[in-house]
Amino acid sequence: MDGMDYNEQKVDDAVLALLYLTLHDGARAWKSFDWDALNRLHQKGYISNPVGKAKSVVFTDEGLGAGSYCSNSFLPRTRVRSIGGLRRSAPSLPYSY
Repeated sequence: MDGMDYNEQKVDDAVLALLYLTLHDGARAWKSFDWDALNRLHQKGYISNPVGKAKSVVFTDEGLGAGSYCSNSFLPRTRVRSIGGLRRSAPSLPYSY
């Protein structure tokens, strides 16, 4: 993102939320995201070191909690309601971040 002004914390939170959505085999997540963001998440103690041959990283206990929080903040679940026998998703309420 050369020459672009952006908030690294929001990028890290978004990457953490997306990593959380790819959880598999317990606390593993696919590491197909920006390397700088992955390194910052590792430095914060949320994930294992992303450098290496493995295609996934492991969340720490603290990272699982933070990932769950970010996932719910960025990607809130929608309410499902029944109207005339049809199931429809109600829009999520907007949130401020």
